[in-house]
Amino acid sequence: MSSPPRGEITAQLEPVVAEAVARTGFDLEELGVQQAGRRRLVKVVIDSDEGVGLDDISEISREVSKVLDEHEHVLAGSYTLEVTSPGVDRPLTRPRHWRRARYRLVKIRLAGGEQLVARAGEADDDGVTVLAGGELRRLSYRDVERAVVEVEFQQPPAEDLVKLERAAGGVSQAGDDREDTEESR
Repeated sequence: MSSPPRGEITAQLEPVVAEAVARTGFDLEELGVQQAGRRRLVKVVIDSDEGVGLDDISEISREVSKVLDEHEHVLAGSYTLEVTSPGVDRPLTRPRHWRRARYRLVKIRLAGGEQLVARAGEADDDGVTVLAGGELRRLSYRDVERAVVEVEFQQPPAEDLVKLERAAGGVSQAGDDREDTEESR
């Protein structure tokens, strides 16, 4: 029995794998199926607002494995399942990616060619507020050509977080605590 082309396999499996991943409370970010010798390699990338732990990976691997076994006619043979979280170099392409990158430093290339490194703030379905060079800017997702999180080895500056909190309509927790403490004395 011959199997369908690789792209077709992915298209047939994606809805059932996405459903299995969603049942565990995670988002399916990417599904890839490729030939690896005599076997197929099924790569499942998952994410959530709370992050992904090793226990989560184990649970999702079991759930996805059950679904793949139920649809073994699509894979037409043995497979290796790889479940992973997205790396930090994953491009921010969806609003939920921006929400999860809140307060992180992001390298952004805009459609007009401008490049900036900015701290991500409040994100909604249309765009994101960023802090670039000390100034708040609102970016529409359609104006962002590419964006990836920059790895930082230090805590973000407190003043950056305060500006982003205020821009979001919230009040900085650190600022509130300090003011309450001083006023209550």
